[in-house]
Amino acid sequence: MASCERFREAAAKAPLMQQALLVQRAGRIVHETYERGFDANAPHALYSGTKSFWGIAALEARAEGLFDLDEPVRSGYTVRMLLDMTAGYGFGGLGKAVPTYERALEIPLKNAPGSTFTYSGIPLQVFGTFFAERLAPRGRTPHEYLRERVLDPAGVNVSSWRTLSDGTHPLPTGAFLRARDWLAYGAYVLAHRDRYRDAFTGSARNARYGLCWWLGGPKMPPDLFYASGSGGQALYVIPSQELVAVRFSDGGSPNHPATVKKLLMTTEALTDLRS
Repeated sequence: MASCERFREAAAKAPLMQQALLVQRAGRIVHETYERGFDANAPHALYSGTKSFWGIAALEARAEGLFDLDEPVRSGYTVRMLLDMTAGYGFGGLGKAVPTYERALEIPLKNAPGSTFTYSGIPLQVFGTFFAERLAPRGRTPHEYLRERVLDPAGVNVSSWRTLSDGTHPLPTGAFLRARDWLAYGAYVLAHRDRYRDAFTGSARNARYGLCWWLGGPKMPPDLFYASGSGGQALYVIPSQELVAVRFSDGGSPNHPATVKKLLMTTEALTDLRS
């Protein structure tokens, strides 16, 4: 009875705008709920959660010898600086303001490369131009490479992508996935976290941001890494707990420490229920 009550209390504290919550522990889905009329098979916009694909894709490309993370790109910045948001670009290029590849290359730097962290969509679009050039001899686009080298092996289907005015898909945003597909992506990254460990190391300018992944901070598990999108979308991975969780929402500002705390409470309650 006590464990059931704890589960109900944890569930009752879920954010009011929440549409879906999935929790996987040790390879098994232990919690899956859909609310506010949201259907389990409906694709949802990840918004900036889309960014989490590109650090992983870049590490696969490095393993194949397509480029090195510390290879200069242009204007004094490297591939790594584009991915960890320290290349020197200012804030912008998010949501509907994502520039095309051509336009992104025209945007001047605001700061010296490596001098500051600024969260922005512009550096990922610049990375997209660089990545597209390296893939051109193969006749592949960055999104095709992502699908072939990461998403297909993970068993993940992207339901759709946004398309920009030049016919390309954006890198900082634009993916629509079912909750279970995003969960599968998180599980794949968890299973291969040693291969992708460089994605989960912060920079000198922001210890809480790796290669397109946010990292655990105060009041959060130290090994946590997560993807975060506008309106409360989130993918959490906690290796020490063998835990992956997806949250979809239709609005509100995310409080990641509070959400992670509730996830751990829910998981503990469910563990008690099964014991």
